Amino acid sequence: MNFNTLQVGERFMKQGMDGFEGGQFDAAPRRRRGRRLSEIFAEIARDANGDISIGDIRDTLGKRSFAPLLVLFAAFNLIPLPPGASAILGLPLLIVAAQMAFGSNRAWLPTFITRRSLSAAQFRMVTDWVVPRLIRLEQVIRPRYWPFWRRQGDRVIGLIALVLSISITLPIPLGNWLPAFATALLGLALSERDGILFAVGSVVGVASLAVIGVVVGGAGFATHAFMVWLG
Repeated sequence: MNFNTLQVGERFMKQGMDGFEGGQFDAAPRRRRGRRLSEIFAEIARDANGDISIGDIRDTLGKRSFAPLLVLFAAFNLIPLPPGASAILGLPLLIVAAQMAFGSNRAWLPTFITRRSLSAAQFRMVTDWVVPRLIRLEQVIRPRYWPFWRRQGDRVIGLIALVLSISITLPIPLGNWLPAFATALLGLALSERDGILFAVGSVVGVASLAVIGVVVGGAGFATHAFMVWLG
């Protein structure tokens, strides 16, 4: 690892990074505010020196910090990339979401994923796109109307994110953006215990699945009609 994970981690602890760790809060949203995700991602990018592996990012965020990981991996799928990239980038998101849904206490990723790396320039390109949008969202979200008690929210959001992440990995042109956006909203909702944002993210998630269903159904109908025409 080529950037000082220990120093970054110490800064997070001093600023209340524990506030982001999934499943560590009661249902009541009143708590001392931890650092915003935009600040965390910006600091990782600023301190980066050399290649940054997925394992480095996971360790810096904290192995029990499901919400930041959910937002980060969803954000990777929001950036315009070559066709087929979502099949690779959606895999870490799927693994994290599955662990949340099954009630895991720690985020585990297989070695072949944690060893994959980005250069510091590539990671800064990602954060330069993500952080300003995160800041705008963070200006309107806050702890409110959280409907879950303790770790129930982790499991519910994990289950929804699991379904969405499966759709992200499907080879559907432009079919990954909307479910990835919904997953990012759900991750932010979990990090802030914002029930309104959770509702918005859920609605966007349902809409994204409906759009994918229409696209797949339309493609199937067109293929069937073409085969009938040929036959």
